[in-house]
Amino acid sequence: MTTRLAQAADLPAVAALFDLYRQFYQQPADAALALDFISQRFHKAESVLLVAESGGQLLGFCQLYPSFCSVEAQPIYVLYDLFVQPDARQMGAGRALLLAAEALAQAQGKSRMDLTTAKTNLTAQALYESLGWVRDEVFLTYTRSITALA
Repeated sequence: MTTRLAQAADLPAVAALFDLYRQFYQQPADAALALDFISQRFHKAESVLLVAESGGQLLGFCQLYPSFCSVEAQPIYVLYDLFVQPDARQMGAGRALLLAAEALAQAQGKSRMDLTTAKTNLTAQALYESLGWVRDEVFLTYTRSITALA
């Protein structure tokens, strides 16, 4: 298994994984929306996509969004999406993607990476913690839907 930056030719396969990722978080399947969203982020260079592959087949992906930490006055990455095909889990693809993201962040001078996951996603939490990620016990996260205001 290898990890690498995604290329334009990978977008349909990454989008299929992204659609499954969205379904994991209770969103309806929508292959066209997934392809459009992933393609837009890629072509506008708004995110960084890493993929894990074996035998020419993509096993998983992660998507990083560049951001900043105002308190540290430093650039960071937000690791927003991480997904591994269900039949490829327990093969180390998630771990490999996280390590590749960390290496990329370090090479690009990011001060840290942040991520959120579902409270019920205990498998992912165990992986993050095994790699030294620390659960935030200081700050609470809030969201506000802007589309609901319309």
